[in-house]
Amino acid sequence: MTAIKKFAARVGDAVGARIYTLVGKPAFWAVFILIGVAWPIARTMAIQLPPPLPVLGTLPDFHFKNQYGQDFGSSELKGRIWVANFIFTRCPTECPRFTKEMFQLQHRGRGLGQAFHLVSFSVDPEHDTPEVLLEYAKRNRVSPRAWTFLTGDPEQIKRTVVDGLKTSMGREPGKDDDDLTAIFHGTHFVLIDPEMRIRGYYDSHEDDAVDRLLRDAGLLANRGY
Repeated sequence: MTAIKKFAARVGDAVGARIYTLVGKPAFWAVFILIGVAWPIARTMAIQLPPPLPVLGTLPDFHFKNQYGQDFGSSELKGRIWVANFIFTRCPTECPRFTKEMFQLQHRGRGLGQAFHLVSFSVDPEHDTPEVLLEYAKRNRVSPRAWTFLTGDPEQIKRTVVDGLKTSMGREPGKDDDDLTAIFHGTHFVLIDPEMRIRGYYDSHEDDAVDRLLRDAGLLANRGY
């Protein structure tokens, strides 16, 4: 056993001497530092980023009134990432749920700051005056800095919603004027970039719609559209 221990000690001393000699060479430290710097870069490059969001259309200019009776339109939204949805204050079906989903976007999108805005278009503009929209906004805890409601000329609203944002809006024929179920509208969120280009549609009935929308809004903000 003593001979084996002496042999192991000699081998250990030889290995230790080689390591000492190697560590003492400047080239060793140059290679060590190079590997230490290159490894995180290589790991980052290996992560596959999601592809850029498609461009699905470009909105024409529009100008309406907000819930405070002030002029508000495309000129106030250019340069910002924003989300559109479609409601009316007398809606007995989809709109309360749709508005709650929009509130989640207001709450969870705060990290994007003033670069991110929400816009709700009234599809019943003849009834939804600025005063009516303001009361609706207050009931739904709307921050005026983050979320705007729009109303205006019915034909211009329809042109913006249907022709511009490419979603549905109208009234079913053959129903009484006071039948609120005759009013229909799209239930997708629409994501628009600072150049007024449509970059995505998100079905508000899907559980992960808000998550996906916020992720894509963050991608637009970080990538510069």
